[in-house]
Amino acid sequence: MSVTHPAGSAFSKGVLASSLSALGQGVMPITFLHLALLAGAGAGAAEAPSQAPGSSCELDAPAIYLTANQLTIATGQPSLVNMTSGSTHLPVWSLSGGTVGQSVCGLVPSLPAGCAAVRVEIVVTTTDKETSAAYEDVYRVILSQLVPGEPYPTRQVVGTPVRTSLPAAPFHTRSIVLESYYPVDANAPLYLRIQREPGDPADTFTRPTGLAMVKITPLKALPATRVVQDVSGYNSWPMIQAIGDKLVCVYSRGSGHTIGEDARAVYARTSSDSGKTWTPETVIANTPRYGEVAIGKGLDNDGAMLLWVRCIGPDWHHDLYRSTDGVTFERISTPKLDPMPMQITDVFAVPTVGLMALWFAGDYRNDGPCHHWGKIVSTDNGATWTQTTIEADLPKAQWPTEPAAVYLGDGIIFAIARTETGGTTTTRAQFQMLSTDYGATWTRTQTNIGDVLASTPSLVFDAKTGLLSNYYYERGRGVLRRRVVKPDDVIANPLGWPMSEAVALGSAVTFDAGNANATTIGNTHYLAVYSGKAPDTAVVVAEQPAPAAE
Repeated sequence: MSVTHPAGSAFSKGVLASSLSALGQGVMPITFLHLALLAGAGAGAAEAPSQAPGSSCELDAPAIYLTANQLTIATGQPSLVNMTSGSTHLPVWSLSGGTVGQSVCGLVPSLPAGCAAVRVEIVVTTTDKETSAAYEDVYRVILSQLVPGEPYPTRQVVGTPVRTSLPAAPFHTRSIVLESYYPVDANAPLYLRIQREPGDPADTFTRPTGLAMVKITPLKALPATRVVQDVSGYNSWPMIQAIGDKLVCVYSRGSGHTIGEDARAVYARTSSDSGKTWTPETVIANTPRYGEVAIGKGLDNDGAMLLWVRCIGPDWHHDLYRSTDGVTFERISTPKLDPMPMQITDVFAVPTVGLMALWFAGDYRNDGPCHHWGKIVSTDNGATWTQTTIEADLPKAQWPTEPAAVYLGDGIIFAIARTETGGTTTTRAQFQMLSTDYGATWTRTQTNIGDVLASTPSLVFDAKTGLLSNYYYERGRGVLRRRVVKPDDVIANPLGWPMSEAVALGSAVTFDAGNANATTIGNTHYLAVYSGKAPDTAVVVAEQPAPAAE
């Protein structure tokens, strides 16, 4: 990977020369190297977001940098080479685009006091003239700690593969966030391994790339969540809705992760102080011989709360409830639906159309083409509903489940859906669905949102700022995450979602935690999730400031 620096290259030559000269003298001035690689890239370099993911929880401590010379081979046969410009040299690790299993590793001996987590990003480049934005490459990080008294590697996390487009010309650099929030023990060393993934279907660049540096940013602890309900039992699958300045949190409780047991009923509590305290529990639905679960919420045309409840027993149906105070709920509709949805999700208003909700139907255990999704619409404020199928007979890998949707204006409806695909490749990513004609027709594409595992999304759109927040819980990691975009930036580029930021932590189990649901009061977002370990889980609420406009 030794090259000659061409005339007119996009590198900032003065800054880069200072850095490379120092490297040639055996000195490692991290500040200059960082500037050369992150700020010195010219046209074609990836634009850094105005605010890095998780920057609001950055610790008041300097970032930690590992240069190529401070990394070593972990697996395979990557090469430590010099990227050369005249008499100056920049060491990089050459990672193959055709050979799987190549990785390098490094050790951070100590972390600053008060460090509760770290963000990990890499700086990569290529000298190959074949580079183009039409190509992508994929990287992941594996993180672990050597904690005294704990067997290694009890804290290991195999990161999600992250896909990015290559620059349009050689010598341009990219800063790629591989992990936005990895909880740490500040008193233990941090071990990390960086691996390129040429075997991933998204890694389409078959040429080598150069890993120049790893940046580790110390982060503070996240704010604690507030308990809604933690009595004995499986308190789960919450829905949260604001009625004016009041929070209404609805959830169900049973004996475990089961939806049809007779013991499962639906309850509600309200809060008028941002979730600090909650009113006594009230019962919404507890029908004998039926297992009942809240599955979707919203507001009707008069500002009252609507709630979909799935009922499984002698038959399978969905009841719609209405409440003006979050305490007393009236059943107002039981529509006849075919196909029978697994769920009907949150209700939203679409001008000239009426109230709308998305649904999906199928079998989580069946990979075959037996899965559907669509919409239901009410033109009489929720009394009656008309069902439409949008896609039918999908394989499970293409099945968008548990969707969240918002109306953006001008006839545009934007939705994000969970994927049922497993494994740790870029094929496991949330879906994005779009309608530009008030819901008459739809398109569906896959996003680059891959830090998910059976992760239910919830969307909040702020018309004042034009910002869309996508909340979801990464099961197995126990991290409630948010990605913020301007919708126009991803409508035409669903692979352009920025890296997530962490909002709150819960239990790191697969299915006894998760199912994020969001609402808004003023400039604050409230997120309901459940967390714990069967047979006992709790419903909690996290508070997050709404993202500010640039």
